[in-house]
Amino acid sequence: MHLGFMICYNVAHMDSTRGEVAVIGAGPAGLFAAREISQAGYHVSLLNRDIKPGGLAEYGIYPDKKKMKDGLRGQFKQLLSTPNLAYYGNVSIGEGRDLELHELVDAGFDAILISIGAQYNRTLGLPGEDLVGVYHANDLVYTFTGMPPFAGRQLEIGKNAVVIGVGNVMTDISCYLIRELKTDSVTVVARRGPLEVKFEKKEFERIAANLDLDDLDLQLKEIEPLMRSLGQDPGMGRDIFYSCLPKADPKISDTHFYLRFLASPTRFINDGSGRLAGVELARNTLQVQGGEAKAVATGENFVINADTVVLAIGNRVDENFGLPVVRSEFARNPEPQYPVEDISYEAYDPQTKQPLPGIFLGGWARKASDGLVGKARKDGVNSARAVLQYLQNNEPKNQKSSDWLELKLMHLAHPVVRMEDLAVLQMKEEEKAVELGTVDYLFTSNGQMLAAMGLAEENPLQ
Repeated sequence: MHLGFMICYNVAHMDSTRGEVAVIGAGPAGLFAAREISQAGYHVSLLNRDIKPGGLAEYGIYPDKKKMKDGLRGQFKQLLSTPNLAYYGNVSIGEGRDLELHELVDAGFDAILISIGAQYNRTLGLPGEDLVGVYHANDLVYTFTGMPPFAGRQLEIGKNAVVIGVGNVMTDISCYLIRELKTDSVTVVARRGPLEVKFEKKEFERIAANLDLDDLDLQLKEIEPLMRSLGQDPGMGRDIFYSCLPKADPKISDTHFYLRFLASPTRFINDGSGRLAGVELARNTLQVQGGEAKAVATGENFVINADTVVLAIGNRVDENFGLPVVRSEFARNPEPQYPVEDISYEAYDPQTKQPLPGIFLGGWARKASDGLVGKARKDGVNSARAVLQYLQNNEPKNQKSSDWLELKLMHLAHPVVRMEDLAVLQMKEEEKAVELGTVDYLFTSNGQMLAAMGLAEENPLQ
């Protein structure tokens, strides 16, 4: 009865809209894009792998940023209430999954916008990367943010940790190691110099109080001649870190926090029992190439003793999604027909050297690991504008694709989550928080969430 109502609703609703668009992925980019397209008069079917919307804004934000997360959840709830927009959670898209991309294309959607993010760890392919004690950033982030099925997983984290990478994810990982686990040391490794770091000042302030300033000064003094030879101001490099100290979060652990510039990992050292004993690093120098400082190995290596290494080096897209991939990203049309701010949002086949008609990319699906929520929002809106340009230049197909989608989802072997179900889930989590006397409560498995919504019996393995 519920599905029959939905199908009739869609048929009546579609007669009053300009066409149908599928948006795949309900992180910030997908949500803002879906609103933009639906407000332009198109019916949007928003498909999400996770039960909850939000993507990394739900499962990638450090737990103590509750005010930020609550604010974003409120925004996302408002976005999903936009007319002409239907939400379908717990639906996986890709080769051999609930739906395949070519099925959505064949169903006749007027356009498809892919905003699934970059869901997989980027790897280095170095010797020892599979040792116990070597992790990728998502292993830790998804564990401490409670993303199913990672919530509650026990990771073997030692006392002396090395973090590879100097972006905002590094600050979250370091914050967890310094302020939660209170490890003896955290050493952050940057392949270039201080002027090439990628983190935001506000993010670094959370961990700045633990910086070993004497060691930092030594590091900066060693690379000062190189910086001057490239026309860089060493004082600016120093200010990047020292300017974070006045507003740094209070120090709550004795963790020694070090920075090592101009170094790249070459291998991870086995202690003889399959566990990490250290990381070998190549010393780099900098050379200006194309107006940018590039890291170049000097041929000299050194070793840092460590029992934990975390690779915070970015993510890669899903290679089994059904789109061509080039260097960890979905291929984009180098000569876009519908650019926005001179950026291409159009999916592309490098073999045929042709764009994939009607298929667009937004957010991290367009450019992996690029920026935080604000940037994802802007990119989602701009990707929607690219889609709208395409739609305005092509006649609607009038194939009632949303009706096909409803029938297809009805025959899946597992429940599909809709907007009304999300409202029930939010209520149940709020009730649980009151019962436990906690500020917040989140179910930590898909099985728990589906059971709370009345869509399935709880399965502890889900």
